[in-house]
Amino acid sequence: MPSSTATPSAPFQAPHRNPRAAPPLQPTVFYFARLGDMVMLTALLHFLHRRYHQPCRIIGAGSWNAAVYQGNPDVSQVWSFDRHLPFPLTLEWLRVARALRRSAPGPIYVCEHHYRQLPRIRRMLAFSGIDPARCVFIDDEPGSDAHSVDRLVRLGERTPAALREADYPVPPAAPVWAPRLRVLNSERDERDAWVDARGWSGRQLIMVQPGNHRSMSRQRERWRRLSTDDKAWPIERWVELLHKVHARMPNALIVLRGSQEETPMLDRIRAAVGLEAVVVAGLGLRQLFAVCEAAHSMISVDTGPAHAAAALGLPLVVMYGAESQRYWLPRSPTGSPVVGVGGPPESVRVDQIPVDTVFEAWCTLLAQMETSRRRQPANTAAFQTDTSFAKTGNTSPLREGARAQPAAGVTATGQRHARG
Repeated sequence: MPSSTATPSAPFQAPHRNPRAAPPLQPTVFYFARLGDMVMLTALLHFLHRRYHQPCRIIGAGSWNAAVYQGNPDVSQVWSFDRHLPFPLTLEWLRVARALRRSAPGPIYVCEHHYRQLPRIRRMLAFSGIDPARCVFIDDEPGSDAHSVDRLVRLGERTPAALREADYPVPPAAPVWAPRLRVLNSERDERDAWVDARGWSGRQLIMVQPGNHRSMSRQRERWRRLSTDDKAWPIERWVELLHKVHARMPNALIVLRGSQEETPMLDRIRAAVGLEAVVVAGLGLRQLFAVCEAAHSMISVDTGPAHAAAALGLPLVVMYGAESQRYWLPRSPTGSPVVGVGGPPESVRVDQIPVDTVFEAWCTLLAQMETSRRRQPANTAAFQTDTSFAKTGNTSPLREGARAQPAAGVTATGQRHARG
């Protein structure tokens, strides 16, 4: 059975301090993880910002990390290392080591648990001469007993030995801690121009994310040949699903999204579907965020862009392989619905999920969207006190078209794709 979430989290609140309180400190956060984890990390960054009254520094792995946190008021600086290159050989290392020493007595939170990456972080801290009493390491393994976002926030509730908890009390509990992402006005303008140039204005966009990190890796052909990717769904099932979605909303545009490495796979799906309403878009991260903010809904395998979509308030269906929905189901800060299908104990591979199950989950999503009547755009709800990038325009008409339809092939009338 599909599972879903639609609980809004607390909106962004600027930290309030007692004038006689301890001085603000800048937290440093280590996490050498993939996109979905780094999106979920934003919940912890918001928590730490509220607790220590200064935005965080992030040290991660992957050149794309800075793009994830662009415009985020909870982040002041991002450093990224290669996942495999020894860090002493990088140009960034000396600057990072100096910054770590100068940040004393600021707390250092280590979210990493991977058996290869955690020793690298420990060496970085040792080579920088960091007092171990400033550091807190995550104890919970993924999938242990809590959702991944809750694991991260639980880490933030702990206090380094070098500090007094009374000086930096834990913020009041939120109904649900959830990730948040930000889209800039300039990116909205670029998105609208991109949509207009392709003649897509006035059409609702249904995003489809068939790929995951394996389908864009250098070993993707090996994964495909050995059939060892538990998140892969056969092309013929994508074809059948997209025909059903098109029949339900024939005026919508179905956008197959992926990285440049995944474009050949997306082209094969599009050609097999054979519908004018199905298109391919190789979008970078910031482009993806802007399009997700204005899209109608998404259908995705369990992957990083699904977490990004939820963090931007996009209603979506997520298909699971070996991972559990209980620990990895994306969360939305706005209460937009997220419906999961598959995963243990029902299945351990996405290719075990029938087409009808996914389509019915998407129809359930439509019904939930009709009930909730959608949300404010994620940026205004999640960043109420930051007006440096005021919202220009209203994406809500795009989502109103997501209302549950009375019958297949019938669409809502009078809806406009106001923001691309």
